[in-house]
Amino acid sequence: MAVKYIAIEGVTGVGKTGLARLLAEQLNASLALEDINENPFLPLFYEDPQHYGFQTQVFFMLSRYRQQQELHQMDLFQTMVISNFIFERDRIYANLGLNDAEFALYERLAETLSEKIPRPDLVVYLQDSVPHLLRRIQARDRGYERVISEDYLSRLNEAYNHFFFHYSDTPLLVVNVSEIDFAHQTEDLDDLVQQILSPPAGTRYYRPVHVDV
Repeated sequence: MAVKYIAIEGVTGVGKTGLARLLAEQLNASLALEDINENPFLPLFYEDPQHYGFQTQVFFMLSRYRQQQELHQMDLFQTMVISNFIFERDRIYANLGLNDAEFALYERLAETLSEKIPRPDLVVYLQDSVPHLLRRIQARDRGYERVISEDYLSRLNEAYNHFFFHYSDTPLLVVNVSEIDFAHQTEDLDDLVQQILSPPAGTRYYRPVHVDV
């Protein structure tokens, strides 16, 4: 199967955008990156998630739907595209932060929109430990992320793992990045590229080549 549309996923701070950029350079692919800074509700959500959770998730859902629609305008037979999100990501956050009534309404909206978006040929799910995620988030020092607690990040990490444990919509490559630095370990990056170009039929767990057996 020719791989033309690859999506990188994982918890905030895991390195989705960095890997997407590296792969785009390696594979001469186009990038389709989400712009979280365009969401005016996100800083408010981190301060008061109960009051701003629904607005935040609906904004993200519509923004990602618009970006997915733009992929329809691209010739995926001629251009490889790498993104740092899948449309279904918002369901993880919505399920974690919305009340029952809000989540039911969110699900109705998402179900309608999801019928009209392209599916990736491969999803690469990045995993890491909560302490590593916290260190990366603190290092990049985005103002609104300073209030992210270890407890919230732990619950989000668990929700992501649960979602992708049951994920079967597309081929899935699971990559634990706790011992990998693709930016500096070129052998692992080259190996990852080869596995991406020969994606699994279902789910595969990536083992870095530099780790001894």
